[in-house]
Amino acid sequence: MSTEIINRVANSKLVTFDLEDFYPKGERVLFDIKDWLLEGLVLREGVFREKAAAWDWSQYDGSYVALTCSTDAIIPAWAYMLLATYLQPYAKKVVVGNLDNLETVLYTEIIQNLDVTALADKPVIVKGCSHKPVPQNAYILLISKLQSVVKSLMYGEACSSVPLYKKSKN
Repeated sequence: MSTEIINRVANSKLVTFDLEDFYPKGERVLFDIKDWLLEGLVLREGVFREKAAAWDWSQYDGSYVALTCSTDAIIPAWAYMLLATYLQPYAKKVVVGNLDNLETVLYTEIIQNLDVTALADKPVIVKGCSHKPVPQNAYILLISKLQSVVKSLMYGEACSSVPLYKKSKN
């Protein structure tokens, strides 16, 4: 006797949401200014401005750039602002911080602009495993955006999900 195998997941109304699908294309660059400082610690304005003016900023065309200083130097805000003025015509986005900060900023903007009306009153599973660097904060931001709209939220894969939220029936 042969029984047909029915894929209940494929036939369900369950919607899978994968943050990796929204990963912005483009090179990520960590720009460390420590080499532009005297002994890696002291920012001398004149020298810093000269290096910035002479640098080939076009190499960052289409890139996402995180400006940082890997030493314990105290960097004034204007220094990062100056570099941002040079990067503005080329880079897609410039932030101060590390590459994790950069990814968080990118995903914050993406999630804020998401139209989630199509997910209204549907069971949604947020896919967990990703091959791209989706920051943990992106999942928290996504849950905040979805919770007021969806019927239920789960995390993981359809075959082994963790329930997170279920709208009350009231």
